[in-house]
Amino acid sequence: MSLPPNDSDSAQQIAAVSLARVRQLFARPVRCAGSQFLRREISGRMFERLSLIKLKPVRLLDAGCGEGEDLLPLQQAFPEAECWGMDASVAMLLAAREASVASLSGVQKLMLSLFGRHLHKSQGARLACADFGHLPLPRASMDMLWSNLALHWHPRPHEVMAEWARVLRVDGLLMFSCLGPDSFSELRAAFAESGAEQRVLPFVDLHDYGDMLVGAGFATPVMDMEKLTLTYSSTASLLADVRSFGGNPLATQAPGLQGKQQWRRFLQALESQRGLDGRLSVSMEVIYGHAFRPQPRVNRQGESIIRFDAKRG
Repeated sequence: MSLPPNDSDSAQQIAAVSLARVRQLFARPVRCAGSQFLRREISGRMFERLSLIKLKPVRLLDAGCGEGEDLLPLQQAFPEAECWGMDASVAMLLAAREASVASLSGVQKLMLSLFGRHLHKSQGARLACADFGHLPLPRASMDMLWSNLALHWHPRPHEVMAEWARVLRVDGLLMFSCLGPDSFSELRAAFAESGAEQRVLPFVDLHDYGDMLVGAGFATPVMDMEKLTLTYSSTASLLADVRSFGGNPLATQAPGLQGKQQWRRFLQALESQRGLDGRLSVSMEVIYGHAFRPQPRVNRQGESIIRFDAKRG
């Protein structure tokens, strides 16, 4: 999918995603439990990339933290950092809170019951409910922003990138992952073959994300991609996992259910894709990106900033 033209209205959506439907889909954490294996796998691969970067953040944010599965390893990687987790789903944050409390020692739990939100940063992550495209944070307040498989759920990722750049300090690191346009290609083909309504998100391309990073002011973004293949013995198990990945939050989705005959044709089209081993496959294109927030070249009034370094000696 291509970016809108530069003169497009700021409200124009890149993907026809309904944020209200996204919040509804993620309102029940148990519904997403089946997809945790993929999030954990991608998180591990992100941490491998992070290990190659020298960084000592004072404050870091997990944007779209969900149930908070990445918060504990982030705290372990940066024990001196103040860690924040933000998500638009209250239910997800409650699950993250429970997980955070469960990871505490007996003394830490006592401190939590006595002092609550006034805890030291080592006592757990701070959690807040917010849209990661409109963060309730001051400008240049974070040293690192992490986001795992969340960005593709927002209809205006170019605006999200600008907001993430706003809250990062100079030399702050952005590291994220999201799904690319080849994800669920088998389902897309089955919907097309059966004539059923298309229910797969039009995911944004890797190169477009790179352009967004540059447009938001990030320096020398590093982008890469890999394709993973998940295999299943039955359409029921395949579709159960697909639903647990988030489902269909398209704003263009027609009201009501599909007809039985149309759904049957879709299942038949999906069944026809079985490989020689008799198994069904689902492709996942995972995009990884990281970039740093550079020194600004212009001030807020648009005036150029010229720096003069004193001569040594």
